[in-house]
Amino acid sequence: MANEDLLELVDEEGNKINLEVLDIVNVDDKEYALLLPHDECDCGCEHEHDEDDETEVVVMRIKRDGEEFSLETIEDEAEFERVSSYIEELEDEIDD
Repeated sequence: MANEDLLELVDEEGNKINLEVLDIVNVDDKEYALLLPHDECDCGCEHEHDEDDETEVVVMRIKRDGEEFSLETIEDEAEFERVSSYIEELEDEIDD
């Protein structure tokens, strides 16, 4: 991908998913990536989501190993709730 803010991940079923990195946040000394599904046409041109789209942000934990990193699904419900609450607080600050 040409844009360094875009990641290409492969899901459990082998499907490629393009995600745009919106932000990286720190919660309880752990890093989390806020990702937005990013659509591309078959012709390679990029198009934006309509403002009316209700696309959900994907939140994944970042695991670092030196210069390398991987993204992990947050399986612990309490951890996910802490991160979600932090993100909502950030949104409230932006809206104020």
